[in-house]
Amino acid sequence: MPELPEVETVRLGLLPVLEGHTLTQVETRRGDLRVPFPRDFAARMRGRKVKKLWRRAKYLLADLDSGETLVIHLGMSGRMSVFVEGKARRIGSYVYDKAPEGAGTGKHDHVVFDTDAPARIIFNDHRRFGLMTLVETAHLQTDKLFKDIGIEPLSPGFNTAHLMTSLDGKKTPIKSALLDQRVVAGLGNIYVCEALFRAKISPKRLAGSITKERIGPLVTAIKKVLKDAIAAGGSTLRDHAQATGDPGNFQHRFLVYGREGLPCKLDCPGTVKRIVQAGRSTFYCPKCQT
Repeated sequence: MPELPEVETVRLGLLPVLEGHTLTQVETRRGDLRVPFPRDFAARMRGRKVKKLWRRAKYLLADLDSGETLVIHLGMSGRMSVFVEGKARRIGSYVYDKAPEGAGTGKHDHVVFDTDAPARIIFNDHRRFGLMTLVETAHLQTDKLFKDIGIEPLSPGFNTAHLMTSLDGKKTPIKSALLDQRVVAGLGNIYVCEALFRAKISPKRLAGSITKERIGPLVTAIKKVLKDAIAAGGSTLRDHAQATGDPGNFQHRFLVYGREGLPCKLDCPGTVKRIVQAGRSTFYCPKCQT
């Protein structure tokens, strides 16, 4: 499933052709994704201007001038691809390919947005675990999708004091605590493994036992690994692609994730080990993560 950096990468690629632009046409090619589309889904967006395109946790959100917000979750395999009319061209800092013949009519092209950029945005999801819905913008924060989501890790408020309070008394392993979206929004398996490695904290250590002196470096590591991944276009292990169609590159910079049996990249004699925690693979170095 795409994590925060992958979703943010997609948002950045959509920004030049979506924010401030009007949805001239919206078409759904089926009645549902993992849940049915809301009533008159496409009609409620046609002719509406996107006032703001932003992200909350692993969700993309487009605030419309109708007072509704389009909510998108990419699921396991969802992609948002941008194509332009005529020849390939640069808009802002992105170069988009021209729309190929039949763009938007593929078997797994489930939703198609045309904007006055002009551009065509295609949502493709072969596993159909994605989600699209409309929520009243004024009630977004109390909606069931968002009301229990925790702090954004790249926000100024995510600091040592905040994480210390959030972890206080927790008897779950720190790896599991950081994956809890009620504690920190948007973190997933890859980036928690990488951040814990950078902070030299064992994923098995109980969350409530981590001292303030170690939480500070953990906060720094979380912020740094997320920023590094966004700058690299996210991690492409299977399905993730940027809005331009390009893969991400951060998978080439993993320090620990997926490196079972390989030497630790720090100056230590350790070997990366894989264990399973709450059904998820965890990669760490037993020598330098304590």
